[in-house]
Amino acid sequence: MAAIPVIVKHQGKRHNVDLDPTSTGETFKYQLYSLTGVEPERQKILVKGGQLKDDTDLSTLGAKPGQTFMMMGTPATGEGSTVLERPKEKMRFAEDMTEAEAARAEGATPAGLQNLGNTCYLNSTLQTLRSVPELQEELLRYSASASGSSRSAGMANLSQFGLGGLGASMDLTASLRDLYKQMGETQEGFPPLMFLNALRTAFPQFAQKSKTGQGYAQQDAEEAWSQIVSQLRQKLKMKEPPADGDGANLQQEAQISFIDKYLAGRFESLLECDEAAAKEAGEEPVRSEDVFLKLDCHINKDINHLRDGILAGLEEKLEKKSPVLDRDAVYTKKSRIARLPKYLTVHFVRFFWKREAQRKAKIMRKVTFPSELDVVEFCTDTLRKLLVPVRDKVREVRKDEQDVDRARKRQKLAHKQEQDREADSKAQGPANEKRLAQGKADNSTNGDAEMADAVYKTDAEYEAERAASILAAKKELYKLIDPELAEDEGANKSGLYELRGVITHQGASADSGHYTSYVKKQGSLDPKTGKRKEEDGKWWWFNDDKVSEVDAEKIESLSGGGESHSALILLYRAIDLPTAEEVNE
Repeated sequence: MAAIPVIVKHQGKRHNVDLDPTSTGETFKYQLYSLTGVEPERQKILVKGGQLKDDTDLSTLGAKPGQTFMMMGTPATGEGSTVLERPKEKMRFAEDMTEAEAARAEGATPAGLQNLGNTCYLNSTLQTLRSVPELQEELLRYSASASGSSRSAGMANLSQFGLGGLGASMDLTASLRDLYKQMGETQEGFPPLMFLNALRTAFPQFAQKSKTGQGYAQQDAEEAWSQIVSQLRQKLKMKEPPADGDGANLQQEAQISFIDKYLAGRFESLLECDEAAAKEAGEEPVRSEDVFLKLDCHINKDINHLRDGILAGLEEKLEKKSPVLDRDAVYTKKSRIARLPKYLTVHFVRFFWKREAQRKAKIMRKVTFPSELDVVEFCTDTLRKLLVPVRDKVREVRKDEQDVDRARKRQKLAHKQEQDREADSKAQGPANEKRLAQGKADNSTNGDAEMADAVYKTDAEYEAERAASILAAKKELYKLIDPELAEDEGANKSGLYELRGVITHQGASADSGHYTSYVKKQGSLDPKTGKRKEEDGKWWWFNDDKVSEVDAEKIESLSGGGESHSALILLYRAIDLPTAEEVNE
């Protein structure tokens, strides 16, 4: 019996297929598998009386040349057929891995830190700093011999013999390097004993004993953060090629502090006397530049949001002697940001010295903070002019992507509705099918947008269009970045930051309570491209040696308002922008 040429409609496409009346439904499905990539078990082929079954004799269908069949279904792994190949790497089971290999495996829970007696302030600080990948990379390059004596350098080298940081207690930076390396090789709670000893040696305030005489006193996480960052600023240097590109100077690579490059910003400030008499006498405002390692969010009865607290912190009153008035006078210092670092630290000033109680008390007020922070308004006019075009373009691109996604969802819905109507019509018989065809013809005559043979885009076509659109947007965005700003690898070039880490405090004073930290999970690393995949929006909660996964909604509950966990330090990272390599791909 001769094959019958028929048409199969699938996802808006028409496929010409030769139907063999002597074969079965299963054979016909494999024919369609080769054309559409949809596995036979996932296919739904509508025929008179219902769906085509594998054991159906195709001769019973009474198919005629040119007859149209409707097929529904999608491939299990996306568009196209799947080719089974031998795995390139031998499969390894968790029980066959060493502890270090398991810690580095995809999806592994990161290591916690053991509480060594009121050291939760330190644990939360270390976990949040560890979320800066550039810091971990630079620490691995650090050598204690660069800034210490030969004795301390020799002792630090003991870490290579498994004595992990025994000598590094002489050097806080080397001790941090060894600690992070050891944490990367386990999923258990690790005791940061060597680093704690190094910290107490460098800064004896952290060796203060408890008032009860038992153990060590609780400390302020912000003070630990500031001292560690300050020490890293002095010790951790990076080599950079000369900016002028002079061949004669290539051998003399410049050195810059890692902290100055990635975590430090710059203020431009104006100090002016509040009294009119000083101005009338000719006293000029004093302009200055200062480096900052964090922004302070001051809290009072009028502060409800992070933005308001930062603005309050950029203006301060101080009293000093006026050279013109020859007496003390009140001055106002107004600061604006002239350089934004890639990583921005924000400190909620929640603790203050309560004289009558002789201790640090805590301001419980609720102050909300965003997952994305726009700091353009805090910047100088000069920097703002460079940031605004980039920031506005980022928001425009995001809106365009949302519009495309919505259009894609509408098309999928319309396509599904049409398939359902045609399936119902075919199942009810030729008469109803004829009425449906007549309805489509009427719609076409009346200029209706939904045509009888409307062709819908496949997921692959949408993805191709989306990729092309994203590349075009990246090129436009890259052109808007100021060339001088683009050369500063450690700077924010858009004025937009995304929240990456939070240190929280639970309790009523700095001398008591409990500190924990939250760090946003990174996307998994693609072994082929070396790039991070899309993130799932979840966070790691580090509660000393206990590490658990939480949803983003948990972060929104850390604004304060009581003795429960409230944010003390926020770590923001500049949003990703296209690089020259991405644009030129």
